[in-house]
Amino acid sequence: MSLSDNIMLRGVHSLALDAKGRVAVPSRYRATLEAAAANQLVVTIDTESKCLLIYPLPEWEVIQEKISALSSFNKAARRIQRLLIGYATDVEIDASGRLLISGPLREYAELDKKVVLLGQGNKFELWSETLWEQARDEYIAAAGSDESMTEELEQISL
Repeated sequence: MSLSDNIMLRGVHSLALDAKGRVAVPSRYRATLEAAAANQLVVTIDTESKCLLIYPLPEWEVIQEKISALSSFNKAARRIQRLLIGYATDVEIDASGRLLISGPLREYAELDKKVVLLGQGNKFELWSETLWEQARDEYIAAAGSDESMTEELEQISL
């Protein structure tokens, strides 16, 4: 079973980061992540926002293969390779259902005690609660702007 088999990671969860840098994976995802990835995940940085991306290992392997295939002579591609692959950290959901987020990753995303786990289909985003609330409010404020609509978005009816 993989996440591509119609299993979705979705929802917004307010969580606590403990003093050792561990965060509990919501129980509703644990069986899915056990089946799809044997509790093996990869955490890396988002290059556009101060948050972390958390992929089940099989999903990450597909992405890493695509990133690695990009030309290292292209400056933008090389930047993405260095950041996404360079920061990629293998983690495992422990027996208590927690993930250990390394110091450099916590520092990049400015994670403190209060964090938000945001399901994005094939991955999670992990945000500082403060930064998430700021970003969310900016996204909502920009939602009515014609400039934010692309042709693809205009085709979707909610």
